[in-house]
Amino acid sequence: MPIEIERKFLVPDVPSTERLGPGTHLRQGYLAEDEPVEVRVRISETAAHLTVKAGAGLSRTEVDIAITAHDAEALWPLTVGRRIEKTRHHVTLGNGSPRYVADVDVYSGTLTGLGVAEVEFASESDAAAFDPPDWFGAELMGDSAWSNATLARHGRPDT
Repeated sequence: MPIEIERKFLVPDVPSTERLGPGTHLRQGYLAEDEPVEVRVRISETAAHLTVKAGAGLSRTEVDIAITAHDAEALWPLTVGRRIEKTRHHVTLGNGSPRYVADVDVYSGTLTGLGVAEVEFASESDAAAFDPPDWFGAELMGDSAWSNATLARHGRPDT
């Protein structure tokens, strides 16, 4: 089963779009949640996906399936009250080896002003050795209040 190994950080001062580069607008809604399993639909201008995530912490099961835009839009009404919107930027970190890519999410709607960076790794030892850049803030891994599913239902936990 596919495993996602990821660390997540708050980005207290979101860099400019010039530094982040172009982004992709995403609508993400949760169809079902049963701790620790969540099922979401994610829609961009060019793709749609149905994703199941299970577990908590550094390593989680993740199964991501491409679906048609028509099917995604048919599922979207089922996510009322459990939605987020964000623009995702892919930012290459560092000049050395290994080089990592951070997915920097800049949220909109009720979460406007929130920035979060996620970095995926090939192994837990790579994740443990990762030294985040100075512009990353507090690490959010292990704090379920900062999961996208919880943000979609309850908003920011620090406001």
